Amino acid sequence: MATPHDDVRALLPLPPATFHIMVALSGDDLHGYAIIQDVAARTGGALKLSAGTLYRSIARMVEQGLITETTRRRTAEDDERRRYYRITPFGRAVARAEMRRLTDLVRLARASGLTPAPS
Repeated sequence: MATPHDDVRALLPLPPATFHIMVALSGDDLHGYAIIQDVAARTGGALKLSAGTLYRSIARMVEQGLITETTRRRTAEDDERRRYYRITPFGRAVARAEMRRLTDLVRLARASGLTPAPS
């Protein structure tokens, strides 16, 4: 019998774009362009999601129950064509599991003597 924990593990490892989208949505509901901007800002421009990658990822994430579209708009002046997204409780659990996985991976690498070269 599958448990919610099994469902979380079945989605790991997450594609990098998926994890970045979940991090962007962990603080607030955002529309697509705001997600693109947030990811670029958080990564110092190292990751720039294209609209195609973003919306394919969003469609898959909604299907998997990681995020949901919210009907709430920011302001009355906001463009009604904008779709806002929110991370779900299940999505938060998956993001936390991915964060633990990545933390463990870094810990193992450090214990093996791998450390970043000085910049």
